[in-house]
Amino acid sequence: MLKKELKTMLGEEREYLTIKILHNDMTVMVPTANAGRAGLRRVIEEEAVEKVLSVLRDAVSVMPKNWNRRFKHNRDKIRTGDVYELAEVVRNLSIRESEKGLSTGEKQMYTRAKKILASELMYALEMEEGEAEEHIDSLIEEAQSLRADAAPASAP
Repeated sequence: MLKKELKTMLGEEREYLTIKILHNDMTVMVPTANAGRAGLRRVIEEEAVEKVLSVLRDAVSVMPKNWNRRFKHNRDKIRTGDVYELAEVVRNLSIRESEKGLSTGEKQMYTRAKKILASELMYALEMEEGEAEEHIDSLIEEAQSLRADAAPASAP
């Protein structure tokens, strides 16, 4: 959120929130009274941050094998606005990228989802956006190395 201010629009004075949406560089004014209906919510609490970080560390969840279905599945999860669903998409795409690579569309989705998650965490953890992205990347790398260490060795 950039600021909260009183503005007179159409002859009526109301309180507005001015917010900048980081992942697409858009600035929006929303009447405070309509914030919930507009899909805005408070920054996640410490407990929710821990749960998000835990989701990032988990193993991949079941995803459709077909590229189109997988893309739609992930897009729908992002659109829910649920931070845990978002973290799951980031985790699953990062694992898929390291194991099989991502298509161009999935790479773009991964980058966008990671930016959205970083913008959420930057407020919750009081970091800059770049720091939050680095934090996510390091968690993902750490989780992937732990999974690699835990995986059974393949036969020669």
